[in-house]
Parts: sequence; C-alpha cells; structure tokens
Amino acid sequence: MTTTRIHWADLPDSVHRAVAARLGMPVLAAETASAGFNSEIAAKLTTSTGAVFVKGMQLSHPRVWTQRREAEINPYVEGLAPALLWHLEVDDWSLVAFEHVEARHADYRQAGDLELMVDALSRLGRTPCPPIELRRAEQRWAAYVDDPGMLARFAGNSLLHTDLNNENVLIQRGRALLVDWAWATRGAPWIDAALWVIWLIAAGDHSPAEAEAWAARLPAWRLGDPTVVDVFAQAQARMWADIAGDDPDPWTADLNQAAQQWARFRGSR
Repeated sequence: MTTTRIHWADLPDSVHRAVAARLGMPVLAAETASAGFNSEIAAKLTTSTGAVFVKGMQLSHPRVWTQRREAEINPYVEGLAPALLWHLEVDDWSLVAFEHVEARHADYRQAGDLELMVDALSRLGRTPCPPIELRRAEQRWAAYVDDPGMLARFAGNSLLHTDLNNENVLIQRGRALLVDWAWATRGAPWIDAALWVIWLIAAGDHSPAEAEAWAARLPAWRLGDPTVVDVFAQAQARMWADIAGDDPDPWTADLNQAAQQWARFRGSR
C-alpha cells in the first residue's frame, strides 16, 4: 500500500513552527523527495547552516508505527544508515529527521553499486539484532506458507532490512547506506540476501541465476538450506501475486514478475 505524498508547505503552521524550534532556526527552502512510498511527507529542508531530511505521517495513519520503528532502530545501525537527529510528534503529525546525505540512489544494473551493496549487507549481517520490538519473519510470511515446519525455518535472531528497493539504497563516496527501515524484521540470516535476488531480477539486467550469484557473495546466503529457500521463493511469489491483484501498477507488476521468475527458477533446479 502506497501513501499519497504531500509537500512541506501543506503541513500546518504549528508543525512548521515546531520544526523550526527543533532546528533552532527557520526553514529557508524545502524540496519534496520524489522517491519512496511509505511517508506522507518526505523532504530536504534547508536552513542557514545546512540541510536535514525529514519524513513523516499523520498520527492517525495506520502505518504511523513505522515512524517510531525507524527512530528506535537507528542507533543500532550506525554507519549503515544516515543518523537520526530527532523524532517529533506535534499537532497530529509524527516526524523524524535524519542527517541529509548528498548521494544518489543505487543502480542495480551497475556492478560497482552491487559491490557496495555486498559490503553493506555483509556488515548488516554482522550487526546484532537490537533488543526492540520487531516483526518476526515467520509471522510476516505465514499467510503464504502451507507447511508450518518450513515456516518455522524462517525464524532467527538476525536483523533484516527486507525492503531492498534500489531507492532505499544511497551511494555516497564509495559506500552504500540503507534507508527506510520501516519494515525491519527479526529472522533467519539468509532472508535479506534472498529478497535482494528479487530486486536484482526486477532491475532488468539479471537472470535469476545471475541474481543468485550476487546473493551468493553474502556470507548469510550460504546459511540458507536450499529447500527452505525454495519455499521462501514460493512464498514471495504468492505474496507479490496477491499484492498485484488483477490490475497492478507498473512497479508492482515488475516485482510480481520478478518474484514469479525466481520461484520458477528455484522450482526447476
């Protein structure tokens, strides 16, 4: 489910004043971000001393919990994500502010960017799962797995990002930063590598075999039992078919097609 994006100017004056007070100075310019699907407001705010990136939702939004999740998890992913500056709830709005990073989105068709992602995901794999409330992998995909024994194999104590859309990856000075941690999950260590396969296929330049070859460069990939990964691939195919429905938008259609391709590839081995 996507969220309608609004502009900074559309927020109430009381929110503008609260943000200016938190920044310690007025906002001189605001540039709405075009990327991303989860936030009602996402903008670069410029002040006389620099810029911050602010994203937010109304407190009445059914997914406002994702704002709090990002604020909670940020201290535990230092060096993997832009640093959280503050979290503010005012006049029915929840806002989180991060350091602004001058960067570009990853291009999953470029080998150089993929190398940086291998490094970032490998570092994430070595990051302890924080002692905060997170969704569990065996809960998230329960509706798409028929065998409870196989579903239980999705469980684990690794910190997973799970939303490895290339627009959630910023390339800056020889490193990849992961943003939008709203769907962070606790689960088996190989799951992020498996999900990355689908995004690589959807990028258009990778066959399932080529995408898996990149995933195989992650130490966590080798921890996945092939039979369990087969079941996971089928679960993703079922999930994306469910999301796509009968009349998907182009973005969803591409992800659904990629998930089906991967599931067929796993099933044909």
